[in-house]
Amino acid sequence: MIMPTAIITGISGQDGSYLAELLISKGYRVVGLVPFSELGQINYIDHIKDRLILVDNNLLDQNVLNEIVKEYSPDEIYNLAAQSFEPACWERPVEIGNFMAQGVTRILEAIHKVKPAVRFFQASSSEMFGEPSEIPQTENTPLHPLGLYGFSKTFAHWMVGAYRQKYGIFACSGILYNHESPRRREEFVTRKITSAAVRIKFGLAHELRLGNLDACRDWGFAGDYVRAMWLTLQQSKPDDYIIATGQKHTVREFCDAAFKYLGLNYEDYVVQDPQFMRSGNRMLVGNPEKAHKIMNWKTTLSFVELVQLMVEYDINHIQK
Repeated sequence: MIMPTAIITGISGQDGSYLAELLISKGYRVVGLVPFSELGQINYIDHIKDRLILVDNNLLDQNVLNEIVKEYSPDEIYNLAAQSFEPACWERPVEIGNFMAQGVTRILEAIHKVKPAVRFFQASSSEMFGEPSEIPQTENTPLHPLGLYGFSKTFAHWMVGAYRQKYGIFACSGILYNHESPRRREEFVTRKITSAAVRIKFGLAHELRLGNLDACRDWGFAGDYVRAMWLTLQQSKPDDYIIATGQKHTVREFCDAAFKYLGLNYEDYVVQDPQFMRSGNRMLVGNPEKAHKIMNWKTTLSFVELVQLMVEYDINHIQK
């Protein structure tokens, strides 16, 4: 049996590491594209790095991407490279737009010029909906991005459709809603909550400052979402899918679940701080019916189970 080859951009991040594990378990040869500056920061894939091929690349050079596709002749390419923390995007707006928006075009162009049979997955985002015109959102909901991250993702999303239409490339987008795990970085609110709750439990902190506790999100488990990425490229025809749980929960509920698991009452420790308040009242909740029906994709962890998984990780992390 011939071993299929997959290229993953952003392999050292949360999604990339889970996807690499999944593909290895399915017998893939996995090639990871990692910018040289991040080659020393691969702790999420450190346990499998001897089973990976890691290549220095930042999606900025068309000729280099062409050569990578030519050399490794992948069957599938998953583009997960992104800067998803909005404040960090505005620190380097030109660079962010270049690799997040134009980088996707370069990958698609490499596929078109070098190996048109490659199947391509683009990690699109619910942030493309901005303040959505309907709740829940579907694959047909109009896009109204607000921040630089959402604008870049929208450009990339539309380029996937353009190359699919013009050249017949098997190019797909998964419109991913918030998905979390123990591998989520601590600047994101979910990991900020679980990490702080555990530090408070161990007497290492005394309070947690957050913004709007009633802000709603559709939170799922990253391990489930990378399985949806793989399923997207196993279908008979290319298409775009909402990848979400279809359930909304507030930041308050996340706090309650995390602190309650530790035997604490979040109301005794969580303080609403105006400096963390965001403008607008976005209700990003996805309708995953299409993914359920066509790909038979389902989530495996409930909201509470996801929170508890993250708390358990932070307990072990602090104890070490």
